[in-house]
Amino acid sequence: MSETKILETIGDVNITEADVDAFVKTLPAEQRQYASNPMYRQQILQQLVSMVLFSKYALEEKLDETKEYDKLLEDAKRDILAQLAVDKVVGSVSVSDDEINKFYEDNKASFKKDETVAAKHILVKDEEECNKVKAAIESGEKTFEEAASEFSTCPSKSKGGDLGEFGHGQMVAEFDEAAFKAEVDELVGPVKTQFGCHLIKVYDKKEAGIAPLDDVKAQIKARLLQTKQSKAFSDKVAELHEKYCK
Repeated sequence: MSETKILETIGDVNITEADVDAFVKTLPAEQRQYASNPMYRQQILQQLVSMVLFSKYALEEKLDETKEYDKLLEDAKRDILAQLAVDKVVGSVSVSDDEINKFYEDNKASFKKDETVAAKHILVKDEEECNKVKAAIESGEKTFEEAASEFSTCPSKSKGGDLGEFGHGQMVAEFDEAAFKAEVDELVGPVKTQFGCHLIKVYDKKEAGIAPLDDVKAQIKARLLQTKQSKAFSDKVAELHEKYCK
């Protein structure tokens, strides 16, 4: 979809896809996640239409000739200039690979990872049904994923029973114990829990240890960047205070 596509025209003003996208960028992060929803974008468009309509009405009422308008305009100019200056100061800050490597080496203890497993499961109502499904898998009549899709009552059935990676304590106790004792590709079950009976198939295991640098590099960079930007901002404020407040 072209960003220059005109969505609404009010007199001599065109509201485009680019205008909607620009408005979305001003929203809090929790609202921006809905930006691809057509109904949400339509609501934004209507807000922009309302703003144009009221701005035309304001001109008609000569509100741009009032002292209040002049004051608001000066405040807006100040705020825009200040933001541009802040962006210039913090935008000049960067984090090198050497800084990332040093932080990682100096703080390895903080990057400890607990033991995890990645597993698939099939949840059914009772042990009898669980054993029937298990027999179908062991005989080769069905793959684990096919059986999950057909018999499991868990929403994970849409993904072949895949629960992804998890650590100790994230699952109910009986499931947790069985999953962490299982060998990779071993079919385990029936495992009884409060939810019913499970068949479990672990497809990956990771031992506890220190997370590799590559796994945490982006996290370290973001942390260092925020710290350096905060310092650059504070230093500039002190510098400007000394310059303009004598």
